[in-house]
Formats: sequence, C-alpha cells, structure tokens
Amino acid sequence: MPDTLATIAPARPRRPRIAWRFGILALVVVIAAVGVLTWDVPGAPGSRGFGIAVNLRVVSVATIALVACCQAVATVLFHTATANRILTPSIMGFDALYVVMQTALVFFFGSAALSATDGLLKVVVQSVLMVGFATLLYGWLFAGRRGNLHIMLLVGVVLGVGFGSLSTVMQRLLTPSDFDILSARLFGNLSNSDPDYLPWGALVVAGVLLLVWRARHRLDVLALGRETSLNLGLAYRREVIGVLVLVAVLISVSTTMVGPMTFFGFIVATLAYQLSGSSQHRVVLPFAVLLGMATLLVGYFVLRHVFYAAGMLSIIIEFAGGLFFLVYLLRKGSL
Repeated sequence: MPDTLATIAPARPRRPRIAWRFGILALVVVIAAVGVLTWDVPGAPGSRGFGIAVNLRVVSVATIALVACCQAVATVLFHTATANRILTPSIMGFDALYVVMQTALVFFFGSAALSATDGLLKVVVQSVLMVGFATLLYGWLFAGRRGNLHIMLLVGVVLGVGFGSLSTVMQRLLTPSDFDILSARLFGNLSNSDPDYLPWGALVVAGVLLLVWRARHRLDVLALGRETSLNLGLAYRREVIGVLVLVAVLISVSTTMVGPMTFFGFIVATLAYQLSGSSQHRVVLPFAVLLGMATLLVGYFVLRHVFYAAGMLSIIIEFAGGLFFLVYLLRKGSL
C-alpha cells in the first residue's frame, strides 16, 4: 500500500536540491557582477582611474538588477493574477503606451524635446500615466457585476493594438532624422539609464517587493483560481486588481528606465517554474529574480568584453525570447 501511494502522489522537490540550485544561481550572479565591474578596467586596483571606471560600471550593474527584479516579479505576478503562464504584461498595452508617449513627444515638439525633457520629472510623469491608465482600466472593467478577467485582457490587447497603430501613423510622418533618434529610444537599452533615476526607482521597487513578499501566501491561494480562492475566503476581485496595479508599477519603472522588454520576463518566469520545481511564490519569486540578474549580467559581460556589442543585449534577448515563446506555444499545442 505505501508503494502504491508513493507512485500516485506527485514527487515534491527536495529542499537540498532547491538550495543547491539557488546557491549556484546566486554564485553566477556574484561572479558575473564582479566580472562586469572589474574586467579589463584601466589602471591598477586602488588607483583613481580604477575607482572612476568601477563607479561608472556600478550604474550598469544596479540598472540590470533593478530591471531584472521588475520584469521577473511582474511576469510571475501577472501569471498568478490571470491563471495563465503564456500571457505577459505587455499584452495589456504597457509597452505600446510607452511607445505612443515617446512618439507623440517627438511628433508634436521635435526630437530635441526628448533630450530637453530628460529628467526625473519626465520619468515620474510617464510612470504615473502608465500606472493611472492601468488602474482606471482595471477598476472600470472589474467594477460592475459583469467584471471579467478575460474581457479585461481582451480590452488590453485592443488598446495595445490601437496604441501601436497610432504610433505607426505618427512615425510615418516624422522626418528621417527625428525617426532615427526616436528609434534609438524605443529599443530597450541598459545603457540608456540615468544614475539619477536609480535611487527613486530602487525605492519604488523595494516598496513593491515588500508588499509582494508580505502577500506571498495570498498569492499562493490566488494562483489556485477564482472559484477556489473564493471558497477559501479570499477577496478575489480586490486581490486581482491589487496585483495588476503592482504589475503596472513594476513595468512602468522598468520601461521608463531602459525601454520596452517584451519577452524577457516570460523567459525568466518560465525557467523559474522549471528550475524551482515549485508553485509557491516564496520559492518562485527569488528564483525568477536571480535568473533575471544572471541572464542580463552574463549576457552584458559576454557582449561587452567578447563581442564588443553591449548595446545589442536587449535585441538578442528579445529575439531569443520570441523564439522561446513560439516553441513554448507549439509544445503546449501538441500536448
């Protein structure tokens, strides 16, 4: 009888195995971060030139860590809220909203407006607009009795397509020089980040992560689905809206700092589910964050010091993420 139960019950991941994987990921992150900071730095360690070069690279490492946290946590939370691990936050039109805001700025005021308006105020305004858009959308669609998550996702897709079409129309009317300058801003680039934004972005992300960690047990219940959550006494509608607003905050911080990254979060979240072997958020979220950091740091190091093409990192990640997404869809469809 015990043997029969053992074959029927699903095997649980062993804690030592999870700890080993977590430790290896953490070690990779530390080694990659040290490599990015110190590899091929001019000057001897301790010299003034060495310190200046390392301080400049600290900005890149901090940006990578912040973006990895935002994308990884936002995607896992979005999967939890929608009970679907194929969707990504970009399906709600966040990236398209960022693109239409940047395009409208160039269309009405010229490319000089991009650099003239750079600053903390612009970042705050962009983030507030994106979070406000998401909050109004979620609150409106969930306010009535007929509020439905699938309708909300459909409206998000339609709005995203609409924003994309509007951006395309305005871009076609731009001069070639303005279009080139705008295109450079619309590709995710880790070197676009301003060090003045980092403390504020880190403060916002730290607050969101604290809220997420305190709600990890409720998130585990939410992941069980609407009916089960309601039966267990969870305020399903309120929890879903709250989670989606947190997703909007994280995506807005990431997008306003480095630009859109459509598939990066999907790659990290999907691999985190597989490597952690668990569906509990206290396990999946740290795995996803470490995977995001390791991916960006290793990719940044290789492209910067081996191929001398650090600016191509986001393009390569998006290309690989698109292929990974298609393969994942095809494999799901064949099951």
